Amino acid sequence: MKDLKEKALEIAQLLEDYKAADVVVIDVSKLNSWTDYFVIATINSSAQLGGLQKYIKDYVKENDLQIHVPNKKTPDGDDWSLVDIGPIVVHLMSQEARDFYDLEKLWHAGEKLR
Repeated sequence: MKDLKEKALEIAQLLEDYKAADVVVIDVSKLNSWTDYFVIATINSSAQLGGLQKYIKDYVKENDLQIHVPNKKTPDGDDWSLVDIGPIVVHLMSQEARDFYDLEKLWHAGEKLR
């Protein structure tokens, strides 16, 4: 059975296989209590975003994970989409949003696995 680290790395590989750019995995388990891994990737278009979300959803179903849907509806934008899988949080971001929010710098104390 795969552990969470392997699943986070597999999600990262999936994103890269479908042309997401600069895919990074950060172990944040020692820095907070609400998630263990961030997977961060750059997207180029809303069409690519929709496709990647579908591939993530398929992966989640096949690997005994669950996407957590927020109770409150938040506007979906093309700049940043967050997929909350509980112990793994996937950030699909435009280059502009990624440069602005700079999550890798914000979470620099986490171990960069990829």
